[in-house]
Amino acid sequence: MPEGSRVGNYVVISPVKDEGAYIERTILSVVHQSLRPRRWIVVDDGSSDNTPEILTQYSQQYHWITVLRRARDKRRRPGSAVIAAFDAGHRRIEDRNLDFVVKLDCDLEVPSDYFERLVHKFEADPKLGIASGIYMEASGKAWRPVKMPEYHAAGCSKMVRSECFRQIGGFIPQRGWDTVDEIRAQMMGWKTCHFKDLQLRHLKSEGAGIGAQQTNLMHGQIYYLTGGGIAFFLLKVLHRSLTAMPPLLGGLMMFVGFMQACLKRAPRLVNEKEARQYRQLLNSRVYAAVLRCRGTRGKAR
Repeated sequence: MPEGSRVGNYVVISPVKDEGAYIERTILSVVHQSLRPRRWIVVDDGSSDNTPEILTQYSQQYHWITVLRRARDKRRRPGSAVIAAFDAGHRRIEDRNLDFVVKLDCDLEVPSDYFERLVHKFEADPKLGIASGIYMEASGKAWRPVKMPEYHAAGCSKMVRSECFRQIGGFIPQRGWDTVDEIRAQMMGWKTCHFKDLQLRHLKSEGAGIGAQQTNLMHGQIYYLTGGGIAFFLLKVLHRSLTAMPPLLGGLMMFVGFMQACLKRAPRLVNEKEARQYRQLLNSRVYAAVLRCRGTRGKAR
């Protein structure tokens, strides 16, 4: 443990698979936290690269790092496999009096005071249930923030208050888990958000494992599964068509994903009440965007 660091009443759980290129940077950033976790459980989901060797090295050096190994599954199942691995780690928690649980991916680099500052945010607001910082991705030589809805906490680095985690029943082992948890938390009176003053680096851009267009397809499917409304979805498709590269393809793939799930009548991940809650969240985003546009026009005049 680095000199001067203290132990926080939280546990970190990290599902990992074939992250040998990045995991050492994640480990070093966690072990140098000013408020380090009481325990860090890393679940190796069948890595075939040098991830196991790196984990062995650091788990021998730091007694509070525990490594679990699961049999390799050659299929890449974004969301479901990740949460299955997370759950395997969560079942190993012996101390049930923890204040917070963190899901942390192993392709991140967090500043040394990241968790201490995030814990302080929770302590300042007893109704804060789920939160994260904002993650940055490389754009040329610069690091740029990835835009997220105000109510969203980044799935790659979520801190959840233990009481909130119990009330929502944990994370569902399905793609879309990091939307469903926030819907359920808000319905139970918890706040969910991210903090722009807490920045972490995402060393591997989203969709690197399955490709950008498969990611767009998946986002369309998730939107249907989480009960989003048609009007907002069409706006989302238009925005993706105009901003993704190559033009139009990103929006088209998202639309195809939505229609695939719709035509198959895939079971929703939420009930009707939860779907209404989600649509209200989406409508609030549209309303906020309209207000920003009006404010910008007013200043221009």
